[in-house]
Amino acid sequence: MDADKVFKALADPTRRRLLDLLHEKNGQTLSQLCENLAMTRQSATQHLALLEDANLVSTAKRGREKLHFINPVPLHDIYERWVRKFELERLKALHDLKTELEGNQE
Repeated sequence: MDADKVFKALADPTRRRLLDLLHEKNGQTLSQLCENLAMTRQSATQHLALLEDANLVSTAKRGREKLHFINPVPLHDIYERWVRKFELERLKALHDLKTELEGNQE
């Protein structure tokens, strides 16, 4: 995984919107995606190309159509590296705080 490409792709609100649209309905064409965006097809194509380069979107041909699919694996990799390890400490701290505030209820 190239984390730099993933973070760059996620940094733009339009690309995050495209991922949201694909999460809602996977396998959309460029035309279907553009219906929900206030931009030209050319601009949307450029955003999709960056998402593909980051491996966040894959495509498949169906006849004359090109379908776009979200690939959640790079997002999961980022979660595992950057979120999960911090989440465990936070949950432990909340548990310890709860125990302390409630006192020893033996």
